[in-house]
Amino acid sequence: MAVIVGVARETAAGERRVALTPETCKKLVAAGATVRIQPGIGAGAHFPDQAYVDAGAQLSDAATTDADIVPCVQPPAADAIAALKQGAVLVGSLQPQADAARGEAIVARGIVAFPLEKLPRTTRAQAMDVLSSQAGMAGYKAVLIAAQLAPRFFPMLTTAAGTIRPSKVLIVGAGVAGLQAVATAKRLGAQVEGFDVRPETREQIESLGGKFLDLGVSAAGEGGYARALTDEERALQQQRLADHLKGIDVVVCTAAVPGRPAPKIISAAMVAGMKPGSVIVDLAAETGGNCELTQPGQTIDSGGVTIDGPLNLASMGAQHASEMYARNVFNFTSLLLKDGALAFDWNDELLAKTVWPERAPPAS
Repeated sequence: MAVIVGVARETAAGERRVALTPETCKKLVAAGATVRIQPGIGAGAHFPDQAYVDAGAQLSDAATTDADIVPCVQPPAADAIAALKQGAVLVGSLQPQADAARGEAIVARGIVAFPLEKLPRTTRAQAMDVLSSQAGMAGYKAVLIAAQLAPRFFPMLTTAAGTIRPSKVLIVGAGVAGLQAVATAKRLGAQVEGFDVRPETREQIESLGGKFLDLGVSAAGEGGYARALTDEERALQQQRLADHLKGIDVVVCTAAVPGRPAPKIISAAMVAGMKPGSVIVDLAAETGGNCELTQPGQTIDSGGVTIDGPLNLASMGAQHASEMYARNVFNFTSLLLKDGALAFDWNDELLAKTVWPERAPPAS
């Protein structure tokens, strides 16, 4: 029998993305899979059911009940996992260790879970990297939010009423989200700086039209991520950053350390030293925030400085975010299909290092 791929509607509050688009549905059908979807799965991203049907999908209220492969965006609840077929494959941003009940349900049901956030950061895996694809949308939306909240223009304007100076925008963190933020702020006409403790990001920031802010602290880590700073490094960084922030109009924070709460980079004292009317948009709000005063999901005022802690920013651009995410999922799922049947090559590091719970390596 053909492999059955089943996709249910996302149930997390505010989630508009979908793990399967008509484009990737058509590709799965061409690969020999039977695709079943719950009606309305793509409504939040403006993909109508008919587009899926035209791509070869079958509509079913119980799309995932007997599915062999279940793609998702947000991790399903424990009861939804318990209702899956014994031994089914679950692919998506699963974070199984973040919720005990969810992890227990995966193990109890014998689910072969592939949390794509665990995917090795290799060249071959780039086409499957959901963290990068979704971070790009988040960085873009964060700057648009900042521009909306700021009481000033981003670009320089010459008018009959005089010249308006461009806003000074600082992007903290130069990962995928930060670099997209640099590029977006530059397109809007702002005077842009990028700050990261990894010195190798200088060239990337400058290639996008930003200026690299060098505070004399380097914390290059493994896998392209930053390592945690020592107490001495943090004190030096904060002293120099506090002085610099006094002249900044907008700050977009994007710094993250994998598997840990977001590093606190902007203290309450730094915020107090910023100009009234300044804006901070903290992209790291979901993991605690880079700003000490950030309140996840809220926009607050602190001494005339607006601090916004948006959540699930990628969902704000649901259509394009879904297209990228679904392609990531399809590219990974293709590794599990051979001649239309489900097959696991545990010698493939992308499968072996992503699967949860971890498996013992195959005998040589």
